[in-house]
Amino acid sequence: MDDKFIDRIYESAFVPELWPDVLAQLASIATARSGWMAISRNGKHHFAGSNETVREAAGLLVESGLVFRADRFARLCAAHHPGFLREIDIYTEAELESDPFYQKYLFPRGLGRAAGTTLVLPTQDSLLISLEREAARGPVEPSAIGKLDALRPHIARSAFMAARLQLERARAASATLAALGLPALVLDDKGKVLVANQLIEASAEIHWRAQDAIGLVDRAADKLLRNAIATIDLSSGGVRSFPVRNGAATLVAHVIPVRLSARDIFARCIAVLTLTPMSAPEAPPIELVQSLFDLTPAEARVARGLASGMAVDAIAADRGVSTNTIRTHVRGVFEKTGCTRQAEVVALFTGISPVRH
Repeated sequence: MDDKFIDRIYESAFVPELWPDVLAQLASIATARSGWMAISRNGKHHFAGSNETVREAAGLLVESGLVFRADRFARLCAAHHPGFLREIDIYTEAELESDPFYQKYLFPRGLGRAAGTTLVLPTQDSLLISLEREAARGPVEPSAIGKLDALRPHIARSAFMAARLQLERARAASATLAALGLPALVLDDKGKVLVANQLIEASAEIHWRAQDAIGLVDRAADKLLRNAIATIDLSSGGVRSFPVRNGAATLVAHVIPVRLSARDIFARCIAVLTLTPMSAPEAPPIELVQSLFDLTPAEARVARGLASGMAVDAIAADRGVSTNTIRTHVRGVFEKTGCTRQAEVVALFTGISPVRH
């Protein structure tokens, strides 16, 4: 067994950009054209592929939910097999010829042979790994299945660690906000609460509902909150801010997209909800900027400078570095926050500033 490859599998739990390489090597073991894995979570599906071609082709099938509705996935799950299975292990040849998923999507692409496995993560998400092989090659050899089965426990542990790590990131973000005096909670892509700090748990503006859902006591604000969660776009846009009224008090709710690694299919926290009293905006603390957007320390300092209205030249002079260095950090800030102009950075970061009493 290749110890370096096993190390790479575990490293992928912390560096999600490595999953495509891991999938490519798994596909190589099965002499498959490509490999991919997908997570089904609350009716939404996240995907990683071994190369650009499979990311474009299989990605659409996964994101639409078709892969998880197909009979192949149901049969894999029903087998309860702690290893990789081939299509001949769960289908007869006659069944393959009549299966809609094979007839419409796999056979026309020259595919139809595969090795696949399913896992249930601690977060109750379903993980599917599939190594797609050309139909003309015939079933994956038993010797290859044996190698894949030997690697499966390492893949499972890495996937478990990645899922746990995402929950810890959510808790860390919530704790950071509490330390800064911000009532806050972290939401998943269905609007369910993953973690909440004590400040927001004690808030009179929050109405707690069944199955970890929340609402706002202010009905008009609650409608805006549900719309913000339903339409949040992790690749563009910014903070959704709106007033929340409760008697004489008026607060501002901020629904803040959390943009970590775009390739991390284990990511669960997609937004933070904070509540702050009406106040003049100010640039947020560096710790908050880093926590929400996974910025480097240098990027966080540049982001705070931009939010304060400083020009690139002024930030460079203040930091004692070249303008080219600052521009590099600015590009990193734009990429990780989804902003394209300094004005958007200002609007984003002043919208999440805690109030100083």
